[in-house]
Amino acid sequence: MLEPRFEPTLAESAQSPPSTRREGTPFIFIGERLWLDFVNTDDLRRGVRFDALREFETFVQWLEAANVLDAERAAGLRRRAQQQPSGAGAALVDARRVRASLRALAERGHNTEKARIDTLTEINRILGRSAGTRKLEPKSDGTFARSFVPVGDAFAGLLIPVVESAADALVIGELSRIRRCADSRCPRVFYDGTKNGRRRWCDMATCGNRAKAARHRVRRREAGDPLDDARPDDVQLQQSSKGVVAPDSVMLSPPAVRELR
Repeated sequence: MLEPRFEPTLAESAQSPPSTRREGTPFIFIGERLWLDFVNTDDLRRGVRFDALREFETFVQWLEAANVLDAERAAGLRRRAQQQPSGAGAALVDARRVRASLRALAERGHNTEKARIDTLTEINRILGRSAGTRKLEPKSDGTFARSFVPVGDAFAGLLIPVVESAADALVIGELSRIRRCADSRCPRVFYDGTKNGRRRWCDMATCGNRAKAARHRVRRREAGDPLDDARPDDVQLQQSSKGVVAPDSVMLSPPAVRELR
C-alpha cells in the first residue's frame, strides 16, 4: 500500500531543514510552505514556462523532492501508474485543478472571499474523497513523521499533504502574509516570515538581484555613464561563495511546515 508522507513541523519556522536539500533536480522551493511550493510548480524561467505537472513522472519527482514521497513509495507509485495509466492521468489532471485553485488563494485570498470559498470547496473535495488511515512512523534520524495510507485508490492521497498545508494557512490566518514576487515577470508566491512583513522578492539571488541591476543601470544612465548592455540582467551569472551559478538554477530546500490536527 502506498503511503504519501508529509512532515509535521512548525509553521512559524522560516528555516529549511538542511537534510532535505535535493541536488540535481530542476525544482525550486522558495515558498516557505508546501502548498505555495506546489503553486510554484507552474513557473516561468527566463521567459520560458516550466511546469512540473506537465506529466505524471515529473509530478512524482516533485513529490519526492518536496519530501512528500520517499524513494520506495515513489517507485511503487510509478509501478502503479504503469499498471493504471488512466488513474495516473486523472490524478495529474486533478493536481492541476487543485493548483489553479491554490494560486487563486495565494494571489487573491486575503482580499477576496470568493477565492477563499472556492479553495475551501476544493480542499474539502480532496479530503472528502481520500479515504484512508493515518499513521505515525519513526524515521531513521530518530524523529517521527505522519503518513496517510489511502484505501482503494492509490492516487487518491497524493494531494492530502498539499491541501492540508493550505488548510493550515486558512486556520492559522496566514493569508495576509502571502506574497507574489514583486518582479512582474515572475509568477512565484511565498510566505513572508519577516518581522516587518516587507519581503518583496521570491529569491534575492535571482529576482532581487535583477531589480538591483536594473536600478543600477538607471542610476548610470541618469549620471551619463556608458552602459554595457551586452548581457541583460536576467541572464547575468550570479557570484556566490561557491562559484558561479545561473539565475533560477538554485535548488533550495523544501520548507518547514506544520500540519494542524
